[in-house]
Amino acid sequence: MATITASLVKELREASGAGMMDCKKALTETDGNIAAAIDWLRQKGLSTAAKKSGRIASEGLIGIHVDGGIASIVEVNSETDFVALNDIFQNFVSTIASIATAQGGDLDTVKSAAYPEDGRNVEEQLTHMIATIGENMNLRRIARLSVSPGAIGNYIHNAVADGLGKIGVMVALKSDGDTKALEAFGKQIAMHIAAAHPVAINEGDMDPAAVAHEREFLIQQAKDSGRPENIIEKMVEGRMRKFFEESVLLSQTWVIDGESKVSEIVEAQAKELGASIEITGFECFILGDGIEKKKEDFAAEVAAVAGS
Repeated sequence: MATITASLVKELREASGAGMMDCKKALTETDGNIAAAIDWLRQKGLSTAAKKSGRIASEGLIGIHVDGGIASIVEVNSETDFVALNDIFQNFVSTIASIATAQGGDLDTVKSAAYPEDGRNVEEQLTHMIATIGENMNLRRIARLSVSPGAIGNYIHNAVADGLGKIGVMVALKSDGDTKALEAFGKQIAMHIAAAHPVAINEGDMDPAAVAHEREFLIQQAKDSGRPENIIEKMVEGRMRKFFEESVLLSQTWVIDGESKVSEIVEAQAKELGASIEITGFECFILGDGIEKKKEDFAAEVAAVAGS
């Protein structure tokens, strides 16, 4: 029998959002297995782990730079939101996005690239920025998209300046259609992605392990309901359809009209432009997504419960 430690309870609570006593019980029931404990909590209706995208705890900015059929998105974190209003910091984030578009989306490559005018590379400039502004900063992540022929649409939510804000989305549309029209349509899709949070373009792009895990979970959940085998099969298939409708971009309901599927909107736009449209990729960065906030006295609270 595994020892249920305070750190194990803390880890499960942060992953599931469930209460500490429920987490401790789940770990006891599953012999300390975190993944199994999350499923146990879900089956009891005590966790929203499958939909939890992470804690938003950091400050800073998301930046997007588009150059024709190539675009990059970056996240640069800081300690306080006040820094996001600083012109020096904003210029730094914009410059990093521009460098990423030119140099590629690899984080190490961008860090070692020359920073304009200062005789430093990007990583050295970041160190200089920390000393200048007096606050810790981090170039956390970068992604890059390219498409030809076609266009890249983008959207910044809560923008503080051009191409800078708290949420950034870019989407690549492969098409021979009019570039300006494609960019405008791409922005609409990017807005949808920001609101609906898809994880893949179509079902075939989904992680097979994640799909298999969800199916197994739904099968067990249906079996626990005591329904007959033929009913269980229908229940699972219905819930898997809903799973894909929530997770897959082309299967989602278009947020703008609340009725059509995204795939139908793409087909309608292609007909209007007189050229096929294929969504070949998208990236969505939410500032601080997955970075944990500091919690005062949380460890002591967990230790007290784990020891009870």
